[in-house]
Amino acid sequence: MSSLLQRLSRIAPYFRHSRLAILVAMIGSLIGAATEPLIPAMMKPLLDQGFAAGALPLWLVPVAIVGIFAVRGLAGFIAQYALSWAAYRGVQDLRSELFQRILTAEPAMFGARSASNLTNTLVYEVQSGATQLVQSLLTLVKDSLTLLALLVWLLWLNWKLTLFVAVLFPAVAWVMRTVGKRLHRLSREGQDATDALAYVVEENVLAWRIVRMHGAGPAQAKRFDTHAQTMRRVLMKIVAASGAMTPLTQLFTALALSAVIVVALWQSQAGGATVGGFVAFITAMLMLVAPVKHLSDVMAPITRGLAAIERGLELIDQSPLERGGSHDPGRAAGEITLEGVALRYHDDQAAALEQLSLTIRRGETVALVGPSGAGKTSLINLLPRFIEPTAGRITLDGVALQDWQVDALRRQFALVSQDVVLFNDSVLANITLGSTPDRERALAALKGAHLLDFVKRLPQGVDSLVGHNGSQLSGGQRQRLAIARALYKDAPILILDEATSALDSESERAVQEALDELMRERTTIVIAHRLSTIEHADRIVVLEGGRLVEQGPHAELLARGGVYARLHAMQFRT
Repeated sequence: MSSLLQRLSRIAPYFRHSRLAILVAMIGSLIGAATEPLIPAMMKPLLDQGFAAGALPLWLVPVAIVGIFAVRGLAGFIAQYALSWAAYRGVQDLRSELFQRILTAEPAMFGARSASNLTNTLVYEVQSGATQLVQSLLTLVKDSLTLLALLVWLLWLNWKLTLFVAVLFPAVAWVMRTVGKRLHRLSREGQDATDALAYVVEENVLAWRIVRMHGAGPAQAKRFDTHAQTMRRVLMKIVAASGAMTPLTQLFTALALSAVIVVALWQSQAGGATVGGFVAFITAMLMLVAPVKHLSDVMAPITRGLAAIERGLELIDQSPLERGGSHDPGRAAGEITLEGVALRYHDDQAAALEQLSLTIRRGETVALVGPSGAGKTSLINLLPRFIEPTAGRITLDGVALQDWQVDALRRQFALVSQDVVLFNDSVLANITLGSTPDRERALAALKGAHLLDFVKRLPQGVDSLVGHNGSQLSGGQRQRLAIARALYKDAPILILDEATSALDSESERAVQEALDELMRERTTIVIAHRLSTIEHADRIVVLEGGRLVEQGPHAELLARGGVYARLHAMQFRT
């Protein structure tokens, strides 16, 4: 019980705005429980006096019965509604904090947890846990008070007989404690199995083209079946543990009940007990069975509900917030310096970057070139602190990135990637992402990205929805919308990662002109595998194996006959 209370106290801060509702729920439960002994209490006068002519007014019987059930029903409704309101308000606060943590946690969290794991925890587990917890806590409160009220009535009616009932509770408590520990462990295993199964589904939904192209359906189905069987076995263990609690509790109840009836019959034979008193006691005694049974069943949903909510709390505990400095000059000049930078994702893997020193001057256009795995994308991800270097120092305008305020640092960068990400929102919302919407600026950005004519033909113009990740747009239109987003942001540093890879020749030429205009007086870093698109860069930096092997203008690098010349010759067959 102490462990259960400690776990409940862990989630208590999220219910600080619901104290009044919890108090109302407790009062409603108390009133409802107080009506429970009234039914067996009525049995004594009904049997002892009701069959004597005129001893008991007949009109009083229906009034009393209907009145008791009306009060009990109203009190039960108030208790359930108030407790549900309190619980779901707490869930809302917890869910909001979880989503805020996802938005502000260190980027390493996204490498440690899959999208299905985060979605399952935030959307489903917290809600499912809260629902189970609300229903079981309501049962716990209501039936505990009912049990207490019936025991008080039984003690007042016949304290000797009631002592036999007391034998029941230590045994029930032992069963609940033993099975509760096993249920908690199995609930955690069940959640892990659910995450693993959801991850298999997520991978196959995202990669359905590859799966079908390679005929990998049977292998993936076997993989899914393996995880599904693991989940089924864990769930059956939970069912077995939960199911064993009820018959054990009922067995102890039957033993106590049989002993009570035997002693009550013996007392009645000895004299001094009336038929009405005996029936009232037996009725109250039988009424104990239902709350005892409910209390024996309540441990399983409480354990599952707490375990589900605790998964959300673990996400908060294990995902620290991003840390940054206080430097925020407004708009940066755009000079970037890397000094002896090294990056290693895992200790047992080769370094992604090694002893990299590079200076990119303000307003300079630098192209990063190299074979796959050379470290180009890793270098780009270091600049907005999506990943942290293993060693070395990176500065922007002479200030270390760690000393910049995180949001201020990322305001200095605009990114156009080959992997375009769009939200299921309007064209305007996607362009002005993170900024105050300005329709005139957005239209100018669309014009610069050569997408304005297309958007004007949409039914609602810039207010038209683009669909899930831009599903209503072609590949080229999605990429041009990303370019319009970068134009709108107007950041001093521009990162182009294969920015024109999805465009046809005519669109690429038009967008390249817009990018050339955008790149003026801005520091620009370009990643391009098509070397023809970066021939006019101020400087080309060649990476290989995480090291800087050569740098210089296009013509100079060709004349050297090094790595760049070899890559150029492979592309142009010269």
